[in-house]
Amino acid sequence: MTSIPHGTPGEPDPLRALGLERLRRRTSMKWRTYPEDVLPLWVAEMDVPLAEPVVRAVTDALALGDTGYPAGTAYAEALAGFAAKRWNWDGIAVEHTAIVPDVMLGVVEMLKLVTGPGDPVIVNSPVYPPFYQFVTHMDRRVVEAPLGTGVRIDLDRLADAFREATAGGGRAAYLLCSPHNPTGTVHTAAELAAVADLAERYGVRVVADEIHAPLVAPGVTFVPYLSVPGAERGLSLMSASKGWNLAGLKAALALAGPGAGADLAQMPEEVSHGPSHLGVIAHTAALNDGTAWLEALLAGIDANRRLLTDLLAEHLPAIRPCPGEATYLAWLDCRALGLGDDPAAVFLDRGRVALSSGPDFGTGGAGHVRLNLATSPDILTEAVRRMAAALI
Repeated sequence: MTSIPHGTPGEPDPLRALGLERLRRRTSMKWRTYPEDVLPLWVAEMDVPLAEPVVRAVTDALALGDTGYPAGTAYAEALAGFAAKRWNWDGIAVEHTAIVPDVMLGVVEMLKLVTGPGDPVIVNSPVYPPFYQFVTHMDRRVVEAPLGTGVRIDLDRLADAFREATAGGGRAAYLLCSPHNPTGTVHTAAELAAVADLAERYGVRVVADEIHAPLVAPGVTFVPYLSVPGAERGLSLMSASKGWNLAGLKAALALAGPGAGADLAQMPEEVSHGPSHLGVIAHTAALNDGTAWLEALLAGIDANRRLLTDLLAEHLPAIRPCPGEATYLAWLDCRALGLGDDPAAVFLDRGRVALSSGPDFGTGGAGHVRLNLATSPDILTEAVRRMAAALI
């Protein structure tokens, strides 16, 4: 499986398009949670204008009054086409997909299909905080199998977690984050095949959150979990939400491997009423016609990764950035600064920069922060300057 090279996108970098004054007019969570003197580099929203094909598709729908209920398979067909071109993967069977309101609500529905109340759900910490929140809210138990060397999946720890989770003969699931949030780790085909082998050996069902799949660095290959040998009974959630900044236009797709189609068919029909029709239209347009915009974005994110590395080396050399291969998030090890378990609280209080708090990501998160790179170079530079000033 090969990835498409990241060439000249033919579009301007969307991360350089919007200034701080215009961004502060936004009313979303990123810009309204903290006072105006705080630079928000926390929640996963991007500081970009929308891709023109998305704007056009939604505007045309509004002009038609096309604001009813979602229907059809256009979204799944668009994702199948994107996957074939982007990841050289033609394994998406439209008949084994279903629209869901968003990825995390889709995760909940998939876990309901393969586990029961009180059953264990294994996660690789440190990991996206809603993995803990949503799983425990649906009356399942979170079991951690922490990432190992190089913030990669530790297969020995994972095997131990699978063995313990299924020791009593009950059901268990593994909630895989791929690419991994917050570290930006992109799991290899060999790693995922090993995961699938372990899952089959212990009877653990895999549910993969692949929302960051479009957001890999140049030269890095994303491997869909359902594409590896042994993953036939797996379930996956994908969406254009993160890649094109569409969180406010709710829609995602649940995908079933060849051996899990019967499971997906048991999902209640009313779940498909949750996605926004406009969301489905927007996501479909992004996948079909938004590739040039995505290429420009990926080039901008990669430039910001390099910029952040340089800024930290100059102003905060004690911080060790994790060399992320995907997402627009940077995982920063701040333990050498001596700021305690939650350095984000210090950077907010003294530097007026909002970052995501490391302890919220579970075991391995203490002493870390997550920083959102999807902003302009000017804002990123000012944020690091403020972080350094907070230590004086």
